Amino acid sequence: MIQVIKIGGGVLENEGQKDAFLRQFAAIEGPKILVHGGGRLATTMAERLGVETHMIDGRRVTDKETLDIVTMVYGGLVNKQVVAQLQTMGVNAIGMTGADGGWMKAVKRPIKHGIDYGYVGDVVDVNGQHLRTLLDNGLTPVIAPITYSAEGLLLNTNADTVASQTAIAMAEAMRREGDEARSNVQLTFCFEKAGVLSNPDDDTSVIAKIIPETYTQLKADGIISGGMIPKIDNAFAALQEGVQTVRITHANNILGGTIIELI
Repeated sequence: MIQVIKIGGGVLENEGQKDAFLRQFAAIEGPKILVHGGGRLATTMAERLGVETHMIDGRRVTDKETLDIVTMVYGGLVNKQVVAQLQTMGVNAIGMTGADGGWMKAVKRPIKHGIDYGYVGDVVDVNGQHLRTLLDNGLTPVIAPITYSAEGLLLNTNADTVASQTAIAMAEAMRREGDEARSNVQLTFCFEKAGVLSNPDDDTSVIAKIIPETYTQLKADGIISGGMIPKIDNAFAALQEGVQTVRITHANNILGGTIIELI
């Protein structure tokens, strides 16, 4: 099994939670890939630099100034801190963005219904074989959510999208080579909550399972909103493309939380 695990920026900005999570990650046997966010850290840096942050449906609007900030924070500071810490835990981690090795290409999101997200990328091509080569050589990719375009633009890309597209690409790469045992890819989204909650103020109100029908109702009722929407959207997209299981859970409980399934 290949584990693709996404960790949110809220956990990474808390040193105690980050250390505990990375120790769990380091203890996982077999091939694994870590995708990290860093949205809150980017927001903090933007505030320090006097750059206003704008969000639409949980997604960051990225103008040129903001692109420079998220590239510095995601691809630089956060990525290298995680890589360095994993190295001390015996994990031969290698930090990268979608531009490194040209493994994840995107297009700049077009303006739709009057909404312009700026320098935000929608993924169009992923080369899972590049990542497999790293895994086969004993390396553990640590991926920052920055992609690139055919025009050479760096693009801010939702970290949950990067994680789900990574999991899909790995499953496809293994199946193409007839490696059925390793085409079993598990995608886990870890953040600072126990799972998807029916009451955001009650960490015990974890919704055990979500399927498309219940998801529609939970959104209509306002129970699921904001940044959780793209997270679950990406979970369903991954399942539809052959990923075996998707889980949303707390960073200190990788095997707990909410299971996302198609039926």
